[in-house]
Amino acid sequence: MEATSETRAEATHSIAPVAIRAENLTKEFKLAHHAYASLKGLLLSFLPKRVEHLVALRQVSFTIRQGETVGVIGQNGSGKSTLLGIIARVYRPTSGVIEINGRVAPLLELGAGFHPDLTGLENIYFNGVILGLTRKQVAERIDAIVQFAELENYIDAPIRTYSSGMLMRLGFAIAVHVDADILLVDEVLAVGDARFQQKCYDKIQQFQREGRTILFVSHDMKAIQHVAQRVLWLDKGVLRADGDARTVVQQYLESVQATL
Repeated sequence: MEATSETRAEATHSIAPVAIRAENLTKEFKLAHHAYASLKGLLLSFLPKRVEHLVALRQVSFTIRQGETVGVIGQNGSGKSTLLGIIARVYRPTSGVIEINGRVAPLLELGAGFHPDLTGLENIYFNGVILGLTRKQVAERIDAIVQFAELENYIDAPIRTYSSGMLMRLGFAIAVHVDADILLVDEVLAVGDARFQQKCYDKIQQFQREGRTILFVSHDMKAIQHVAQRVLWLDKGVLRADGDARTVVQQYLESVQATL
């Protein structure tokens, strides 16, 4: 059964159209440092600031086919979230090419894209339209989103009153109800109780059966191997490995162990 699943994944990879293609993708952030911590620093503020160039991604290349579920792993600061941010069009690459075919539903950060003073219901409309739906399409999905998020009793309360778990439930519910071709999940499933996490994994498996493309970032290697057939390992902004999930995860764990 396992061999059949791998064979099917390889066949899909070889014939399916391209969902995401990155070629020599590089992202650099410029960080300006100034010495305002003291009165002297404030008086010298007219002097040129020291600018630090932080390279979050360095010439990263890969191709993801439609229908693939790909895990992205690496230690903190390796460029995982930056990569998903570029795919979600939050960032523009400094250089290189990023090709994205299909509607993207990003679930990148708790509360990202939510307006704290708007109610949960108003935020559903706000985020749904941002993700490409019309108001009519959002209205048709309202009941399903609220029910999935299990927020029937809180949907008219301002988002600022929500717990982190409630934010995650609402964000995930919106993301999976916009008929996206590509779903980006960045670590948010680590929040919430085990029952709702399983509900999210069940939804991801439904997406897989429907042939959607999923990028899944997590520090939970068991979750990565459970969900993904293939893994990208980023190390200080460089793509260290790209291949079978079990093989790449093992290589990553051995590397982490060697540094301890």
